[in-house]
Amino acid sequence: MELYSYIVAEDTGFSPNPFWGHCTLACCKPVIRRTAEVGDWVVGLSRKSAGNRVVFAMEVDDVLSYADYFRDERFAAKIPDFNKGKVIYKCGDNIYKPLIHEPLTNDDFYQQQSMHSEEQGPEENFDTKMHDLKGKNALISKTFQYFGSNGPELPRYLHELKVGRGHKKFSQEVAMKFQSFIASYPMGINGPPKKWPKSDNSWRSGRE
Repeated sequence: MELYSYIVAEDTGFSPNPFWGHCTLACCKPVIRRTAEVGDWVVGLSRKSAGNRVVFAMEVDDVLSYADYFRDERFAAKIPDFNKGKVIYKCGDNIYKPLIHEPLTNDDFYQQQSMHSEEQGPEENFDTKMHDLKGKNALISKTFQYFGSNGPELPRYLHELKVGRGHKKFSQEVAMKFQSFIASYPMGINGPPKKWPKSDNSWRSGRE
């Protein structure tokens, strides 16, 4: 068991996506997604200017290839649907549709309309596509706490988790200390993402 920490630069509900019963990380942070294993922890922190608070914490329960993630019925609700008005339907991270049965290259995937497509329109954004697909995998968790902008501060003995650009990786000893700390907070979604319209309460419906 190891622990990864990084800064959630844009907390929109897209990456990570904590809705519909699973917290998933399928876009951004390609090195973490390529190397994390079942049993590892991933912790996202707010920016230094916001106090480096815990935005989310997830224990990795499963690691799926992009093709398996897209085809898994459990995650169909995480495929963005821009025909529905509420934000929760548009912020899904299950955006890479395999074009063949066994995709091998980036060209074997189509980037769905999403928060990573060109101006959130139907055209693919090849920069974000290239970056995302470097990660190879989607990380899956039912064991998570998501706080948005209302997360707890790290205790002093966990200040080493604070990071600038990129990410940090820690040993089992640090992972266990963090696990003990975060266990005192409620599981699941505890608040909306920071960048979420105040008039839209659809984040509440994604708790199940």
